[in-house]
Amino acid sequence: MAKIMVEVAYGHADEQELLSLELEEGATIEQAIEQSGIITTFPEIDLANNKVGIFGKIAPKKQVLRAKDRVEIYRPLIADPKEVRKKRAAEGKRMKKGGGEDAEK
Repeated sequence: MAKIMVEVAYGHADEQELLSLELEEGATIEQAIEQSGIITTFPEIDLANNKVGIFGKIAPKKQVLRAKDRVEIYRPLIADPKEVRKKRAAEGKRMKKGGGEDAEK
């Protein structure tokens, strides 16, 4: 059977890992992660909970890979982006109400 080259990527604030590996054609995302050994380096990876994808697009773990795909393992979000935006917008409105230095005279 033919072989393909893929990469497996994972990272957090202070450490990133990008591994290249050769797999049998027809290998899945899950197989690439397991064969890469990245879970040994980052034991916090839990394939039951972490989302995965290819080049920034979430994909199922059973997705068959193509040559030169980059498998990415995503960390859970610390904060909900929608809530952060709402809070920032509310703070911005409060700051502008008082006038301040930029208010018309």
